Amino acid sequence: MNACHPLVARLIELSGRPAQAVDALERLLAEPGMTVLFCGGDPVQYPECLDVAVVLPEMLKLFPERFRMVVADRALEPALQVGYGIQRWPSLLFLRDGQYVGTISGMQDWSVYVQRFAQLLDAPAGRPPSIGIAVASEAANHCH
Repeated sequence: MNACHPLVARLIELSGRPAQAVDALERLLAEPGMTVLFCGGDPVQYPECLDVAVVLPEMLKLFPERFRMVVADRALEPALQVGYGIQRWPSLLFLRDGQYVGTISGMQDWSVYVQRFAQLLDAPAGRPPSIGIAVASEAANHCH
């Protein structure tokens, strides 16, 4: 991972799992169990990511052994944005056994984090949302 803010570097150190390349990330996300992937964006452009970088280890303490955290390399974030419909930075992406569960985007109140983590850690996997590109069938434009 390129030089990063000390709070993000701390997350990487705590996780012990830097996700530097697509194949490494795919392997990490496919591991059994719950993964919470930190997608911070640029801390200069999205300073909230530093707040989330402080909150995530606290969630790990609050929900011990319920999830592992992984920090996405910034170079991988555009692909994650498309693949999982991330529309806002920073985002925490929840995946169980490599399957999408949900996302928490932006900085939230503590009570919201506690509630959403509890919900998402117990939620079933589902289909990731799209990034909002309209899809239209050519047949829909024709009258019968």
